[in-house]
Amino acid sequence: MWLSIIIDVVKVIVIFAALMTMIAYATWFERRVVAFMQSRLGPNRVGYFGLLQPIADAVKLLFKESFLPAGTSNKFLFSIAPIISFVPAVLSIAVIPVGNSITIAGQQVNLVISDLNIGILFIFAMGSLGIYGVVLAGWASNSKYSLLGGLRAAAQMISYEIGLGLSVVGVLMIAQTFSLSEIVLQQSESIAKWYIFKQPVAFFLFIICAIAESNRLPFDLPEAESELVAGFLGEYAHMLIVSMFASSLFFGGWAGPFLPPVIWFFIKTVAFMFLYVWLRGTLPRFRYDQLMRFGWLIVFPLALLNVIVTALVLVL
Repeated sequence: MWLSIIIDVVKVIVIFAALMTMIAYATWFERRVVAFMQSRLGPNRVGYFGLLQPIADAVKLLFKESFLPAGTSNKFLFSIAPIISFVPAVLSIAVIPVGNSITIAGQQVNLVISDLNIGILFIFAMGSLGIYGVVLAGWASNSKYSLLGGLRAAAQMISYEIGLGLSVVGVLMIAQTFSLSEIVLQQSESIAKWYIFKQPVAFFLFIICAIAESNRLPFDLPEAESELVAGFLGEYAHMLIVSMFASSLFFGGWAGPFLPPVIWFFIKTVAFMFLYVWLRGTLPRFRYDQLMRFGWLIVFPLALLNVIVTALVLVL
């Protein structure tokens, strides 16, 4: 019993420490890739190839003055709003398998914190909670512009979360399970089993909706990140979770030949992160009316049509 508890605690610490490290270096990764696309150098002064830049940024952030806008409606809510956005995004890692099972002291250990049989529903629930932090921050700032930004973020989330949920339904109908670990196991036999080949339309719609949910270009209207000094931990955490979720759902997760499963999972996650950065460096921002029209008149009908076609194929 005690051995099982110790293994679970160590597993939680290691996985969350790895996630936090990846979040920190996601900022370095994005800056280097965008700089390469724009024929610039990017961060390259602190450490070899600028690898210590995230640490320098963290130290600088810790010594910065913390201030509140004048006339803040609720200082407590304004202060905890970033935590409300960050924590749910990080908690989603609990149900994502980062590797195959291993044996420690004669005991089989699954490299997932909690193998819930409703793991996908848990990820969607955590993703939905993050928007409350944005709305609360907008309201508590006592600024009409911040409030409008928060409401705009909520409207965007509602518009694209429906398409995001429907895009996953086709995979769930084929897999017959809500457990992400089971879905990865079903794809682990060969590349031909990956659900990207069985649900290509669902994958395309999933990526579009996930980018919109993360408030990233070309759907970054609530934040307009190119006009800000720095990014947000919650945003990068959401990007990483979406990348891990997509690789597990459509590309077999940790499954792959020759290399260790954890390495395959890392490679696929980085590939999706590169897609995020690539889109940021190449696409312009949507107008708000274009964003809403695209979500309701194109993404939603296509996602619904994909569910209907998948159901007909399974029945016939």
